[in-house]
Amino acid sequence: MAGPTSKLDSSATTRRTAMGLILGAPLLAGCAGAGGPGGLFSGAEQPSGPPQQPTSVGSGKVKVGLILPMSGSGNAGVAGNSMKNAAELALSEFRNPDLQLLIKDDAGTAQGAQQGAQQALDEGAEIILGPLFGLAVPPVAQLARNKGVSVIAYSTDSSVAGRGVYLLSFLPESDVNRIVDYATSTGKRSFAAMLPSNAYGNVVEAAFKQAVARKGGRIVAFEKYGPDRAQMQAPARNVAQALSGADALLLADDGDMVVQAAEALTASGADLKRVQLLGTGLWDNPSVFANASLQGGFYAAPDPSGFRAFTGRYRAKYGQDPVRTATLAYDSVALVAALARTQGGQRFAAEVLTNPSGFAGIDGLFRFRADGINDRGLAVMKVASGGGQIASASPKSFGA
Repeated sequence: MAGPTSKLDSSATTRRTAMGLILGAPLLAGCAGAGGPGGLFSGAEQPSGPPQQPTSVGSGKVKVGLILPMSGSGNAGVAGNSMKNAAELALSEFRNPDLQLLIKDDAGTAQGAQQGAQQALDEGAEIILGPLFGLAVPPVAQLARNKGVSVIAYSTDSSVAGRGVYLLSFLPESDVNRIVDYATSTGKRSFAAMLPSNAYGNVVEAAFKQAVARKGGRIVAFEKYGPDRAQMQAPARNVAQALSGADALLLADDGDMVVQAAEALTASGADLKRVQLLGTGLWDNPSVFANASLQGGFYAAPDPSGFRAFTGRYRAKYGQDPVRTATLAYDSVALVAALARTQGGQRFAAEVLTNPSGFAGIDGLFRFRADGINDRGLAVMKVASGGGQIASASPKSFGA
């Protein structure tokens, strides 16, 4: 088994054990909020907004760049400012952090992220946190690699991960691996799937086929559908006809589209009560919980308790609720603060960041792989009318 997990929290003392390094004190576990993790998958660039004045927070010796779309239009700016607040909350809750956050506004654009990264590096940043959107990661990564500086980005586009560029986002691959593993552990062997024909669906498709094969299962039906209800009809008929040979059905889309998919399957004659429904973290949505056909379905997501606790602290400080991705900013700042305290000159080296024991943050266990992708210790949630209920708890450590 891997050594103990590094726990990231504010008030913690640090101690070493013979088994490895423990950073921090009580775990603040986490969850999938109403929007569900992964809602920013597309990573589309937003129109540029007015540049903001450079901001630094904290007076420590270790300088950390933080790149967020604070003046981006619409949801980009909302997410950027909420994540900035969460980063500052993490800094304020960590005991005597030796950090200075160099906060840069990329306005939701690749050019803005490149400019922000260059400024942060020129000011002495030892690591860069962000950006949020996938298209903004490569130009930041190129500048950082030239300086030998690591990047912890928040994009859900796994194609932008790589050497020295680690993703701390909610990745569809983690959801799929966890839910397929759980389904096979309960005896499911024959799978069907109906997925959206978009970037998210493509990632889920690849992960699903690999996970089922790895577990020795078989896929008896697989269909993808276009962006409107009319384009669901033929795929739904094909899946419904083959469903008698399946004991599990994966529907992976956002809440409203999952409901439409279930309705299309039912209209095509599928009996969804005789097959185990499976989903991803995007199922954490009121429309899913309110749909009778989806009751009893399982989906993978972080444990809900930590995000609730985080939301309470965030609301007390800022007078509003955080966006779901705000925990990523909090956990990344808590991580670098903990590493700065305990790891000396090698604090942000690849071998430290890719510790196989991982770290524990608001959203539970996570670890970075050498290829930049993360593994997360997710719970399996069961759909009920009152919301998600834990069917299988998130793991307490990563296995060997």
